Amino acid sequence: MQEPLFLKPVFQEKIWGGSRLKTVFGFDIPNDKIGEDWAISAHPHGVSIVENGEFKGKKLDELWATQKELFGNPTGPVFPLLTKILDAEDELSVQVHPDDDYGLKHEGELGKTECWYVIDAEPGAEIIYGHHAKTREELAEMIHEGRWDDLLKRVPVKKGDFFYVPSGTIHAIGKGILILETQQSSDTTYRVYDYDRKDDQGNTRELHIQQSIDVTTVPASVPDVQIKEARQGASSIITYLQTEFFNVYEWQVAGKLQVKKQAPYTLMTVISGEGQVVVDGKEYSLTKGTSCIFPDAVKEWTLYGDLDIIASEPGEHV
Repeated sequence: MQEPLFLKPVFQEKIWGGSRLKTVFGFDIPNDKIGEDWAISAHPHGVSIVENGEFKGKKLDELWATQKELFGNPTGPVFPLLTKILDAEDELSVQVHPDDDYGLKHEGELGKTECWYVIDAEPGAEIIYGHHAKTREELAEMIHEGRWDDLLKRVPVKKGDFFYVPSGTIHAIGKGILILETQQSSDTTYRVYDYDRKDDQGNTRELHIQQSIDVTTVPASVPDVQIKEARQGASSIITYLQTEFFNVYEWQVAGKLQVKKQAPYTLMTVISGEGQVVVDGKEYSLTKGTSCIFPDAVKEWTLYGDLDIIASEPGEHV
């Protein structure tokens, strides 16, 4: 099939969510507590539906199961990636995710390695990214004693920052941050701390202390991210990550940008601007929030306009 698969967003209500998916991206959201747009997903907790072409109305997980040729005939049982836009109106819980071995054994799904591109951040915004414990025993002690200021590493963030968050990394997105997240297709989250807040029914959310201690990388390590840029006139392709799970890029389009695919399929989400993508001579409109997959048959495309796009593709592991 020589055309991209455009996908309908799936919205997730969160205790920490807000309204910027409407005010910034123009989405028709159901309320003002929407924390996540699952932009490209085949996870059972929120499956994307194709909005155009031959497969209009089909679910992405169904296509993965029955139309393998769209994705280069992969052997994996599940579509391996998930793209989200997160609106953190309030602090997210302090959390950690398992690796594949632990996730498959204990939760029946993949682990969760992820990465974040900061679309926007309020002045003074911070994330939690790592911890100060030197041993697992010290980690457990600090968690059980609630010594959060001693344990957690806080990092200031600004628009345009990029963070790689491998499984085993204690982390939290802070208040006032808008993020594009690329991750493994998993919804397993172990909460370490949730600020003792309560939901509308007066209940605190479940914590997962022992699992968190089990899966956290100790001592914490900061990944070495080697960012590379390839210019095309006024436009550019920025390579943020090339990992076993996913490769992640930013396409900065100022007029025109030509892209040749490097993997069986490519995911993209427009985070700002508007323009067009031309595939096999056919033009498709792009606006902020548009998400699509370029299937295996599409080998190259040309982008026009004034656009900023985050793109990803499966890594060697998948």
